Amino acid sequence: MELLLTLVLGLLYAAGVYLILRRSMVKLLLGIMLLGNGTNLLIFLLGKLVKGQPPVMDESVSVFKDIYADPIPQALILTAIVISFGITSFAIVLLKRVYALVDSDDLDDLNTPEEEEEDL
Repeated sequence: MELLLTLVLGLLYAAGVYLILRRSMVKLLLGIMLLGNGTNLLIFLLGKLVKGQPPVMDESVSVFKDIYADPIPQALILTAIVISFGITSFAIVLLKRVYALVDSDDLDDLNTPEEEEEDL
């Protein structure tokens, strides 16, 4: 199971980096979203997928061992999901506004000053 999740993690990071290197603003946002999801999966994998290891109980106690899971990675992932949703929704609004002003989603069109466009 951990091997499959590790492969999915590598695929998410590779696809995210590939999309970030594209010239489209929408692909840039999708790449950032994929990197965020890959990071959530990485935090989940760092929490270890071992069943029955409680983080807050002593090793000698065996009464409630089966029902506890590590709460730290779960809390971090939940917080990261909420933050990434807020950032993504804000970025979508910004991308829509930039597209309305520039009429293009190409990042190179944002770098050229208006004076140079008039001379061409």
